[in-house]
Amino acid sequence: MVEGASPQSGECPVARTLEAIGDRWSLMIIRDAFDDIRRFSEFQKSLGVAKNILASRLKTLVEVGVFDVRPASDGSAYKEYVLTNKGREIFPVVVSMRQWGERFLFEPGETRSVLLDNESRQVLMPIDVRSSSGQKLGPSDCHRVRLVADKS
Repeated sequence: MVEGASPQSGECPVARTLEAIGDRWSLMIIRDAFDDIRRFSEFQKSLGVAKNILASRLKTLVEVGVFDVRPASDGSAYKEYVLTNKGREIFPVVVSMRQWGERFLFEPGETRSVLLDNESRQVLMPIDVRSSSGQKLGPSDCHRVRLVADKS
């Protein structure tokens, strides 16, 4: 279980994820990391977040394995926060949130940023939930079951 996770969230992957990365600043830090921001000062400048909050969130993101801390790539005395494989796996989550926001939180014609495919220079296709056979699924097409871990 994630350190600090409540017993109620113990079996719920959504609750555990929110406890690990689900606050606003953590997700904004991760978003900026996808835009190649790596240094504390760069995160602080981009986000305008208080230094104590940024330090706390980065510490937690390192502890849960989203970032590694490495010496700066330019040889300076600074540290860089580099996304791990685990951290890069959050990309579809951030894209999905972005696409939901683009669809529902902006008025027509309102200025916003969009995410483009580097190769085609086109806006990304919407992320869908698909069955193992490729069929698009909605909430009523799925259900949860409890998976009991094998203790042997």
